[in-house]
Amino acid sequence: QVQLVESGGGLVQTGDSLLLSCRASGFTFGSYAMAWFRRTPGKEREFVAAINWSGDETLYADSVKGRFTISRDNAKNIMYLDMNSLEVDDTALYYCVDTERSFIPGPDEWRHWGQGTQVTVSS
Repeated sequence: QVQLVESGGGLVQTGDSLLLSCRASGFTFGSYAMAWFRRTPGKEREFVAAINWSGDETLYADSVKGRFTISRDNAKNIMYLDMNSLEVDDTALYYCVDTERSFIPGPDEWRHWGQGTQVTVSS
């Protein structure tokens, strides 16, 4: 059984930082690409960042490029999202997502989703 458990969210102020973690189990984590998505009420889920199986290729949404860093520790089955210079518009429920591809796939190839961790940024 695939399990994806996010943690690290919280209530912060603009300019603050947070480190989100996604702990994975039930599959060979180090063989597959992973991603972070986020969602606010009334909106579609928004792509945030993705990382290939080995961690040497990454992709970021323009809105977070230069502020967020995605990484992974395959020995621990953990993916991270290091969030810096947080803005009010970053407020969302952040999801960890997997795929059956080793490299970053197209938009329709993301499979399992965690329950999310809430990030709230106040001014």
